[in-house]
Amino acid sequence: MASPAHDPGPALDQDGVRLTVDDAIATVTLTNPAKRNAQSPALWRALAEAGRLLPGSVRVVVLRAEGKSFSAGLDRQAFTPEGFDGEPSFIDLARGGDAELDAAIAEYQDAFTWWRRSDLVSVAAVQGHAIGAGFQLALACDLRVVADDVQFAMRETGLGLVPDLTGTHPLVSLIGYARALEICATGRFVTAEEAVNTGLANVAVPADQLDGTVHDLVSAILAAPRDAVVETKALLQGAQSRDYESQRAAERAAQGRRLRDLAGLGE
Repeated sequence: MASPAHDPGPALDQDGVRLTVDDAIATVTLTNPAKRNAQSPALWRALAEAGRLLPGSVRVVVLRAEGKSFSAGLDRQAFTPEGFDGEPSFIDLARGGDAELDAAIAEYQDAFTWWRRSDLVSVAAVQGHAIGAGFQLALACDLRVVADDVQFAMRETGLGLVPDLTGTHPLVSLIGYARALEICATGRFVTAEEAVNTGLANVAVPADQLDGTVHDLVSAILAAPRDAVVETKALLQGAQSRDYESQRAAERAAQGRRLRDLAGLGE
């Protein structure tokens, strides 16, 4: 009898974040449903570490969360004088110099930036509440599949803050300046229907179909050759910053590389 395949277990499992890798697919799971996956600096460091630990075989990263909520946003303990154990409180950070404060926020942002690497496609599976930092984490991914009970909200402005975890750029890119401003300034909920209709989400499905829909999407992405997907993603990512003629030139250069590779003439 053949011995069962060895399960190496999670590559990372700490501070409310678990990373598992299965060949071309990595799954990052938020694992603190009792607190509705509220976020903290420790969680952000774990998310950043998950990005650093990805092996070269990974083509698609799925971001998901345990429980009824994707993420209720920043843990309110951050705003208390004591903050989190072993961490400087946000009040302490505010009292520091500009350089120290900027460096701290930049470190937090590292958890949200690697999802758009050109060599990966990231897919967020979002259910229930995705508020503030939770909304921005979903926005960090390339694609969003949502359950029909999803409720996005950007509550930072109402707290006297601004969204600072890299969410403003993708939000404006996806739905436009006016709607993005209205959503941020009012802090209102965005439902699944509105998310799909505005381009914020790719598709909405009943909650019990969320995992299956994500699986089908990932399978379709993996069916295409990796290099073609990488080149296409890079081409689309640069489109907003290029004028029409520059984008035409970028298309020609990318296609030239693909044709040479297909012909066995690549470098």
